[in-house]
Amino acid sequence: MTTTASVAATEVQPYRWRWVALFVILAAEVMDLLDALVTTIAAPTIQKELGGSDSLVQWLSAGYTLAMAVGLITGGRLGDLYGRKRMFLIGAFGFTAASLLCGVAVSPAMLVGSRVLQGLFGAVMIPQGLGLIKEMFPPRELGKAFGLFGPVMAISSVGGPILAGWLVDADFFGTGWRMIFLINLPIGLAAALAAMRFLPEFRLSNATRLDLGGVALVSVAAFLLIYPLIQGRELGWPAWTFASIAASIVLFAVFGRYESRRAKAGKDPLVTPGLFRKRAFTGGLVAGLAFFSGMMGFGLVFSLYTQVGLGFTPLQAGLAGLPQAVGGVLGFGLAMSGLQEKLGRGLLQIGTVVMAAGAAVLALTIHLAGVDVTGWQLAPGLGLVGIGMGLTMAPFFDIVLAGVEPHESGSANGTLTAIQQLGGALGTAVLGTLFFNLLAREWSFGASMQVTVWVEAGLLMLTLALSFLLPRRARPEQAAH
Repeated sequence: MTTTASVAATEVQPYRWRWVALFVILAAEVMDLLDALVTTIAAPTIQKELGGSDSLVQWLSAGYTLAMAVGLITGGRLGDLYGRKRMFLIGAFGFTAASLLCGVAVSPAMLVGSRVLQGLFGAVMIPQGLGLIKEMFPPRELGKAFGLFGPVMAISSVGGPILAGWLVDADFFGTGWRMIFLINLPIGLAAALAAMRFLPEFRLSNATRLDLGGVALVSVAAFLLIYPLIQGRELGWPAWTFASIAASIVLFAVFGRYESRRAKAGKDPLVTPGLFRKRAFTGGLVAGLAFFSGMMGFGLVFSLYTQVGLGFTPLQAGLAGLPQAVGGVLGFGLAMSGLQEKLGRGLLQIGTVVMAAGAAVLALTIHLAGVDVTGWQLAPGLGLVGIGMGLTMAPFFDIVLAGVEPHESGSANGTLTAIQQLGGALGTAVLGTLFFNLLAREWSFGASMQVTVWVEAGLLMLTLALSFLLPRRARPEQAAH
C-alpha cells in the first residue's frame, strides 16, 4: 500500500493490518529501549573486562542516546522524503548489524563507536513507526495506539536491566556481557522481515531535500554540551569544558535562527519552526527533557549504587528494580482503565507527584537502612516511582502531539523522540558525573545516592510545573466524566 495521503484519508479507509503493523513497530521500540538501558547493568562488568575509566560507564549510555538524539530529527524527515517503510527497514537492518559489532568489540573505543552506530540507525528506524501510527489509525483509535507505548516503555525500562543482569550472570556460550547485544540479532531480523510484509508505505508528496546545514549545527551543539559534562570531572574541569558548554548554547540559538530563516526563504527546514509556536508541543519538549533526564540518570546511578556500593551481582541489581516494573504496569493499567480520557493532563501531573513521593521514600529508606539496605526495603519507594511513571507516560505522547498537522508529523515525531533521547544523554552525563564527583570527595555510596535521588525529585517537580503549559486534553472531544 503506497500513498501520499494524509491522516484524513485513513479516517475513511484505515490500513487493515494496522494492529499487526503496530506490534512490529512496538518490537522495534522494545529493541531500542532495551539497548538504551542494558548497559546500565552491564557497565561495571564491561569496564572490568575491557578496561577504561569511569567515563566509559557514562559513554556506554550517552554515546547511544546522544547519537540517537542528533539523528532522530533527520530520521523523521528521511521518512517524509524516501518513504517510512523503506527507512524503517534500513534502520532495522543497520541496528542489527551494529549490535553484532557491539557484541564482538575488543576495546572500549570500538564498543562506544558501535554504540554510536546503533544510535544512528535507531534514529532512522524509530520515528518512522510513530509517523506510520498517525497515518494508519483514525483519530478515534490514536489514543489506544499511543497508549500501548506506555506499558512497553515502562516494562522495557526496568525489564532491560533485569534481562541484562540475567544474561551477564548466565554467561551463555561464554559470551558474558556480549550477549546483551547479540540477542538483538534474532529480534532485529524478525522485526525487519515482519516489516517487509506488514508495514504500509507512506511518503509525503511535497517533501523536499534534507537540511544538511541544520543537521550539522544541531549535532555539533549537542556534542559540545554532553562531552564536557562527562569528561570534565576526570580532566579536572579545565576552562575549555565551560567554554564548550557556553558554545553549545550559542549554537542551539544559531540553529533556531537558521531554521527560521530557511523556512521564511521557502526552503524545507530540519525542524518546522511553526511547531514551536504550539504551546503543547514546546511545553512538552521542555517537560520531556526534564523528565527523561531524571529517569535515565537515576537508572544509571542506581545500578552503580547496587552493584559497586552494595555488592549486588548484575542479576540481583536488575531484580532490585523489579518493583518499579510492577508499579509501572499497575500505573499504566490504571491509566488505560479510563483515567487517561477522564483526567487528561491531570493524570500526567498526578503521576509526577507520585514519582516524586516514591523518590522521597527511597531516599529516606537509604538514609535509615545504611549499607545494610536490602532489595525488599528499597521496594516500596521503587514501586511508587513505577506507578507514577506509568501514570505520567501513558498520556504524554498523545497530549504533546495534539494539534500537530499532518505535514508537520515527521518533524514533530522526530523532534519529540530526539528530546527523549537527548534527555537520556543529559541525565546520564549530569547525574552520573554528580555521583562520581561525590564519591571522589569521599562521600559514601549511600549519601551519594541520596543526593542523586533528591535531584531526580527536583526534576520531577520541574516537569510538574512545565506540564501546566500543556493542553488539558489531547483532543477537544474528550470530556471529563
